[in-house]
Amino acid sequence: MQRYFMNESSLVFKQANPCLISDYINQHVGLHRIQLSGRSTLRSSLYHQKFGELDLCRVRYGGEVQVLSPGLGGDYHAQVILRGSCQLKQEQQLLRYTAGQVFLLNPSDEIDLIYSDDCEKFILKIPQQAFELACADNHWKVPAGGIRFARNYTHLQEISGLAGLLNTLCNEAEAESENLTRQPALYGYYARIIASKLLARLASNIHQESHCPQLAQFDKLTRYIEENIKNDIDIHDLIRQVRSSERSLYALFERYANTSPKNFIKKRKLEHIHQCLSEHARTGRNVTSIALDYGFRHLGRFSESYKEAFGVLPSETLKKSS
Repeated sequence: MQRYFMNESSLVFKQANPCLISDYINQHVGLHRIQLSGRSTLRSSLYHQKFGELDLCRVRYGGEVQVLSPGLGGDYHAQVILRGSCQLKQEQQLLRYTAGQVFLLNPSDEIDLIYSDDCEKFILKIPQQAFELACADNHWKVPAGGIRFARNYTHLQEISGLAGLLNTLCNEAEAESENLTRQPALYGYYARIIASKLLARLASNIHQESHCPQLAQFDKLTRYIEENIKNDIDIHDLIRQVRSSERSLYALFERYANTSPKNFIKKRKLEHIHQCLSEHARTGRNVTSIALDYGFRHLGRFSESYKEAFGVLPSETLKKSS
């Protein structure tokens, strides 16, 4: 598990006093206080990066520690247990999370967490707006009282592509901090995609069903595009899926995606390619083979489209991930 999420370029403290770690987290991630379990010589480590509105943090206290907080302001904290375990006190319940599990802390929740001696966690601070935008992207209604996650958990590997996406996010943040690149266009993209995956997999008060026939049609089309993203999808393929006229098809995409079907498909293909290139260290694939996989035959035009979408050439993304 610890092969994911941040390298030495993100290291802020190593073998440090846990109070230093706590002070730093208070400044950058969220207000809290810690209570040590008797041993004052605990040696803690902390990795941290900021990427737009997101904060990425990997922390280990090196001993049993209690973390208390009255709330997280306007942010959610996605917690991934990398090693060990932690316990969350909730009223009369004691919930235990172990290595490989993911859970969410809501902005207004009081927090009472106990880290095990060997606990190490990856924490992603996500602003409330990212979840609201993710709901808008998926046409889900945000409840009047705001989005709230249940205290259940899921396993990281059960959320399709999330581990690779988080690792890619860490790579992007570390490259930016080393002045290798700056891609502000990616900030919101990563935040919305991660928020969508968490909303789709973790229990919350969001109702994801749609009762609008037109919206149901659009959702069917987007699922079809995702399932066939490497194929050459044309207008007639989409028309057959929803049995509508070409004019109605264009109206659907204009209403729900603010673009044409062709541009929507192209955008999704480019996003998939960006993900593949960012994971080159694990896949070993090159730009040409990945572009051809997704139906881009003219590599010059593909490179221009990629740079327009992400601010860099595909070869630059590949170089960073290598």
